[in-house]
Amino acid sequence: MNQTDLLQGNYFPIQFKFKISTLHNDFVATDALGNTHAYVKQKLFKLKEHIKVFADTSQTELKYEIKASKWLDFNTSYSFIRPDGSTLGRIVRKGWRSIWKASYDIYDQNDKPDLHIKEANPWAKVFDSLLSEIPILGIFTGYLFNPKYNLTRQDGTLVCSFKKNASFFGRKFTLNKEAEFEDGEEDRILLGMMMMVLLERRRG
Repeated sequence: MNQTDLLQGNYFPIQFKFKISTLHNDFVATDALGNTHAYVKQKLFKLKEHIKVFADTSQTELKYEIKASKWLDFNTSYSFIRPDGSTLGRIVRKGWRSIWKASYDIYDQNDKPDLHIKEANPWAKVFDSLLSEIPILGIFTGYLFNPKYNLTRQDGTLVCSFKKNASFFGRKFTLNKEAEFEDGEEDRILLGMMMMVLLERRRG
Protein backbone atom coordinates (compact mmCIF):
# COMPACT_ATOMS: atom_id res chain seq x y z
CA MET A 1 0.00 0.00 0.00
CA ASN A 2 1.32 3.45 -0.88
CA GLN A 3 2.78 5.29 2.10
CA THR A 4 0.61 8.30 1.30
CA ASP A 5 -2.71 6.43 1.47
CA LEU A 6 -5.14 8.41 3.63
CA LEU A 7 -8.04 5.98 3.81
CA GLN A 8 -6.34 2.70 4.70
CA GLY A 9 -8.42 0.80 7.26
CA ASN A 10 -11.18 3.40 6.94
CA TYR A 11 -14.65 3.29 8.39
CA PHE A 12 -17.18 5.66 6.89
CA PRO A 13 -18.55 8.21 7.38
CA ILE A 14 -15.51 10.51 7.45
CA GLN A 15 -15.92 13.66 9.52
CA PHE A 16 -14.23 16.99 8.77
CA LYS A 17 -14.04 19.26 11.82
CA PHE A 18 -12.60 22.77 11.51
CA LYS A 19 -10.70 24.51 14.27
CA ILE A 20 -11.96 28.00 15.14
CA SER A 21 -9.09 29.38 17.21
CA THR A 22 -6.06 29.36 14.90
CA LEU A 23 -4.50 31.72 12.37
CA HIS A 24 -4.81 29.00 9.74
CA ASN A 25 -7.76 27.35 8.03
CA ASP A 26 -7.30 23.95 9.69
CA PHE A 27 -9.42 20.84 10.05
CA VAL A 28 -9.09 17.22 11.10
CA ALA A 29 -10.53 14.28 9.15
CA THR A 30 -11.61 11.37 11.37
CA ASP A 31 -13.43 8.10 10.67
CA ALA A 32 -16.49 6.59 12.39
CA LEU A 33 -14.26 5.10 15.10
CA GLY A 34 -12.63 8.44 15.86
CA ASN A 35 -9.32 7.59 14.18
CA THR A 36 -7.53 10.55 12.59
CA HIS A 37 -6.81 10.10 8.88
CA ALA A 38 -5.54 13.59 8.10
CA TYR A 39 -4.83 17.02 9.48
CA VAL A 40 -5.29 19.69 6.81
CA LYS A 41 -3.56 23.03 7.15
CA GLN A 42 -4.07 26.05 4.90
CA LYS A 43 -2.21 29.29 5.48
CA LEU A 44 -4.52 32.28 5.21
CA PHE A 45 -3.93 35.39 3.11
CA LYS A 46 -1.95 33.56 0.44
CA LEU A 47 -2.37 34.71 -3.17
CA LYS A 48 -1.61 31.20 -4.39
CA GLU A 49 -3.26 28.35 -2.49
CA HIS A 50 -0.93 25.87 -0.80
CA ILE A 51 -2.47 23.24 1.47
CA LYS A 52 -0.54 20.65 3.45
CA VAL A 53 -2.13 17.33 4.42
CA PHE A 54 -0.48 15.62 7.40
CA ALA A 55 -1.13 12.20 8.90
CA ASP A 56 -2.26 13.79 12.18
CA THR A 57 -2.12 16.95 14.26
CA SER A 58 1.52 16.39 15.23
CA GLN A 59 2.38 17.51 11.66
CA THR A 60 5.40 15.18 11.59
CA GLU A 61 4.34 13.11 8.56
CA LEU A 62 3.40 14.96 5.38
CA LYS A 63 1.03 12.87 3.25
CA TYR A 64 0.17 15.26 0.42
CA GLU A 65 0.29 18.85 -0.69
CA ILE A 66 -2.43 20.56 -2.70
CA LYS A 67 -1.10 23.37 -4.85
CA ALA A 68 -2.92 25.89 -7.03
CA SER A 69 -1.83 26.27 -10.65
CA LYS A 70 -2.07 30.08 -10.47
CA TRP A 71 -3.19 32.96 -8.29
CA LEU A 72 -6.75 32.94 -6.96
CA ASP A 73 -9.13 32.61 -9.90
CA PHE A 74 -12.48 31.05 -10.78
CA ASN A 75 -10.79 28.50 -13.04
CA THR A 76 -7.82 27.57 -10.86
CA SER A 77 -6.68 23.95 -10.91
CA TYR A 78 -5.44 22.38 -7.68
CA SER A 79 -2.96 19.48 -7.96
CA PHE A 80 -2.63 16.62 -5.47
CA ILE A 81 1.10 16.08 -4.95
CA ARG A 82 2.84 13.25 -3.08
CA PRO A 83 5.97 13.90 -0.96
CA ASP A 84 8.13 12.48 -3.77
CA GLY A 85 6.79 15.13 -6.17
CA SER A 86 4.55 12.82 -8.22
CA THR A 87 0.96 13.84 -8.90
CA LEU A 88 -2.11 11.80 -7.98
CA GLY A 89 -4.57 14.02 -9.83
CA ARG A 90 -6.18 17.45 -9.58
CA ILE A 91 -9.47 19.23 -8.99
CA VAL A 92 -10.81 22.10 -11.10
CA ARG A 93 -13.59 24.50 -10.18
CA LYS A 94 -16.03 24.97 -13.08
CA GLY A 95 -15.60 28.72 -13.43
CA TRP A 96 -18.66 30.94 -13.60
CA ARG A 97 -20.94 27.91 -13.39
CA SER A 98 -19.90 27.55 -9.73
CA ILE A 99 -21.14 31.00 -8.76
CA TRP A 100 -24.73 29.71 -8.53
CA LYS A 101 -24.27 25.97 -8.05
CA ALA A 102 -20.85 24.67 -6.98
CA SER A 103 -19.40 22.40 -9.67
CA TYR A 104 -15.97 20.74 -9.74
CA ASP A 105 -14.20 18.13 -11.86
CA ILE A 106 -11.57 15.74 -10.51
CA TYR A 107 -8.93 14.39 -12.90
CA ASP A 108 -6.83 11.26 -12.39
CA GLN A 109 -3.02 10.89 -12.50
CA ASN A 110 -3.17 10.68 -16.29
CA ASP A 111 -5.12 13.96 -16.42
CA LYS A 112 -8.30 12.26 -17.61
CA PRO A 113 -11.73 13.35 -16.25
CA ASP A 114 -12.53 10.99 -13.41
CA LEU A 115 -15.15 12.33 -10.99
CA HIS A 116 -17.58 15.23 -10.72
CA ILE A 117 -18.82 17.19 -7.68
CA LYS A 118 -22.08 19.12 -7.83
CA GLU A 119 -23.99 21.05 -5.19
CA ALA A 120 -27.35 19.36 -4.59
CA ASN A 121 -29.33 22.41 -3.38
CA PRO A 122 -27.82 25.85 -4.09
CA TRP A 123 -30.78 27.58 -2.39
CA ALA A 124 -29.43 26.42 0.99
CA LYS A 125 -26.37 28.61 0.46
CA VAL A 126 -28.50 31.58 -0.68
CA PHE A 127 -30.76 31.46 2.38
CA ASP A 128 -27.78 30.90 4.64
CA SER A 129 -26.13 34.09 3.33
CA LEU A 130 -29.33 36.15 3.57
CA LEU A 131 -30.25 35.07 7.08
CA SER A 132 -26.70 35.55 8.36
CA GLU A 133 -27.13 39.32 7.80
CA ILE A 134 -30.10 39.52 10.18
CA PRO A 135 -29.18 40.36 13.80
CA ILE A 136 -29.69 37.52 16.31
CA LEU A 137 -31.30 35.23 13.69
CA GLY A 138 -27.97 35.07 11.87
CA ILE A 139 -26.43 32.89 14.59
CA PHE A 140 -28.89 30.10 13.75
CA THR A 141 -28.01 29.76 10.05
CA GLY A 142 -25.66 26.89 10.80
CA TYR A 143 -28.64 24.89 12.06
CA LEU A 144 -31.16 25.82 9.36
CA PHE A 145 -29.37 25.76 6.00
CA ASN A 146 -26.73 23.14 5.32
CA PRO A 147 -25.49 22.57 1.75
CA LYS A 148 -25.07 19.05 0.37
CA TYR A 149 -22.83 17.91 -2.49
CA ASN A 150 -22.88 14.77 -4.63
CA LEU A 151 -19.77 13.15 -6.08
CA THR A 152 -20.33 11.02 -9.18
CA ARG A 153 -18.34 9.11 -11.80
CA GLN A 154 -18.46 9.93 -15.49
CA ASP A 155 -21.29 7.40 -15.96
CA GLY A 156 -23.42 9.11 -13.31
CA THR A 157 -22.81 6.61 -10.49
CA LEU A 158 -23.13 8.29 -7.09
CA VAL A 159 -19.93 7.47 -5.21
CA CYS A 160 -20.06 9.80 -2.19
CA SER A 161 -22.26 12.46 -0.66
CA PHE A 162 -20.91 15.33 1.42
CA LYS A 163 -22.87 17.63 3.68
CA LYS A 164 -22.41 20.44 6.18
CA ASN A 165 -23.66 19.40 9.61
CA ALA A 166 -25.90 21.55 11.79
CA SER A 167 -23.70 23.63 14.12
CA PHE A 168 -23.40 27.24 15.31
CA PHE A 169 -20.07 27.85 13.59
CA GLY A 170 -20.59 25.74 10.45
CA ARG A 171 -17.41 23.83 11.17
CA LYS A 172 -18.46 20.19 10.85
CA PHE A 173 -18.91 18.22 7.60
CA THR A 174 -19.62 14.56 6.80
CA LEU A 175 -18.43 12.48 3.84
CA ASN A 176 -20.59 9.39 3.24
CA LYS A 177 -19.68 6.46 1.00
CA GLU A 178 -22.50 5.57 -1.41
CA ALA A 179 -20.76 2.97 -3.64
CA GLU A 180 -17.68 0.76 -3.65
CA PHE A 181 -14.53 2.59 -4.71
CA GLU A 182 -12.65 1.73 -7.85
CA ASP A 183 -8.88 1.31 -7.80
CA GLY A 184 -7.13 4.60 -7.04
CA GLU A 185 -10.26 6.60 -6.23
CA GLU A 186 -10.02 6.77 -2.44
CA ASP A 187 -7.35 9.39 -1.87
CA ARG A 188 -8.33 11.40 -4.95
CA ILE A 189 -11.86 11.66 -3.54
CA LEU A 190 -10.72 12.65 -0.07
CA LEU A 191 -8.23 15.23 -1.34
CA GLY A 192 -10.80 16.64 -3.75
CA MET A 193 -13.39 17.05 -1.02
CA MET A 194 -10.78 18.64 1.26
CA MET A 195 -9.97 21.30 -1.33
CA MET A 196 -13.62 21.82 -2.22
CA VAL A 197 -14.71 22.38 1.39
CA LEU A 198 -11.95 24.96 1.89
CA LEU A 199 -13.13 26.86 -1.18
CA GLU A 200 -16.86 26.54 -0.47
CA ARG A 201 -16.56 27.41 3.21
CA ARG A 202 -14.93 30.67 2.14
CA ARG A 203 -17.95 31.42 -0.06
CA GLY A 204 -20.42 30.80 2.78
